[in-house]
Amino acid sequence: MHRRRGFNGTGYHYYIRKDGTVHLTRPVERIGAHAKGFNASSIGICYEGGLDCRGRPADTRTPEQRATLRLLIHQLLEVFPSCRVCGHRDLSPDRNGNGEIEPEEWMKACPCFDAEQEFKEFAAEDTEETQSKLNYLQNKKGGK
Repeated sequence: MHRRRGFNGTGYHYYIRKDGTVHLTRPVERIGAHAKGFNASSIGICYEGGLDCRGRPADTRTPEQRATLRLLIHQLLEVFPSCRVCGHRDLSPDRNGNGEIEPEEWMKACPCFDAEQEFKEFAAEDTEETQSKLNYLQNKKGGK
């Protein structure tokens, strides 16, 4: 679909199949093409499904997809500890200016579940362990 629209390959970094298999579809170091206005500062994860039998947006994740997604989010937050976990819908503009992005304001319904709520337990905290991991990764890459 992305190639038909003129993109060079898949816009997402990760793709999770119904059986829970995860595919790296774009290197994380390469800017994605999955969330207009946010591509340069985000990592895109897509899962197979997301529509009900009538083609309407729905949370159709299998137990295997749920488990893989939880593990992937956890692993990514270890590398990028201060990231916000959210869905496309959470990046929609706040059209009425009330400080909340409500369903009637969503540009897209995906991921068809509340990603921020589901993964809030993974919210990054500046703990000694997280800072230690970050320092290790930066030193490993030759960073500061």
